[in-house]
Amino acid sequence: MTRIRALAALFLILVLAAPAQARWEGSPVLERIAARGEVRVGLTGDYKPFSWEEPEGEFRGLDVDLAEALARDLDARLVIVRTSWPTLMDDLAAGKFDIGMGGITVTEARSQVAYFSDPILADGKAPVARCEDRERFRTLAEIDRKGVRVIVNPGGTNEAFARENITRATLILHRDNATVFEEIAAGRADVMITDAIETRIVEREYDGLCATNPDAPFTQAEKAYLMPQDEVFKTRVDDWLGRLEAIGALQGIIQKWLQ
Repeated sequence: MTRIRALAALFLILVLAAPAQARWEGSPVLERIAARGEVRVGLTGDYKPFSWEEPEGEFRGLDVDLAEALARDLDARLVIVRTSWPTLMDDLAAGKFDIGMGGITVTEARSQVAYFSDPILADGKAPVARCEDRERFRTLAEIDRKGVRVIVNPGGTNEAFARENITRATLILHRDNATVFEEIAAGRADVMITDAIETRIVEREYDGLCATNPDAPFTQAEKAYLMPQDEVFKTRVDDWLGRLEAIGALQGIIQKWLQ
């Protein structure tokens, strides 16, 4: 009986760890990955804690760890493809990468032309400002006033939110998301509205900058992985995420980078 139970447990582990190949037949994306022996992951490399590029060119972050885990699960080599928020959807449509990662927000517009995986976490828009202005910029009404300079990076949900909600304050478009917070620290802008998870990172890494209300964001949205409209590939990615979650590995990687 003990041997039978051991064999049954081993069978369950193998089923969870290695999905049957037959379940994933008929996927152009999976066929391409298998033929090339590589999975191409699109990352912007400018959004902590999800992905950022070190000076020597190495990508690090929460979704870099998960991209490596996905590549192992697909028995493929990981190839990171640099994309950007303004070109994200065009790059996906052009087939430049197989899956987009790196803190992508699920939106209706994106969902109309692409698929999203099951969400990995939820977040919302919140402000970051100089610490001496922490009490000045806690609400949208306090931010959207004449004389306030709101800075935003182009092409993503930060810009969409700012253009929809900022009508009185001056909107500054800063094209380099990796240096946008330096503009606030230097006094060339007053506040940025970005994801609450990022405002906490900024508070930790930039002297003099503070998240003003990360626990009460203005919106609520989910982060997930962006894919072509390939139903089998989406199911495959969701299956992988489900297995990671079942053993606690998904939450472990997320907590590693949020601490």
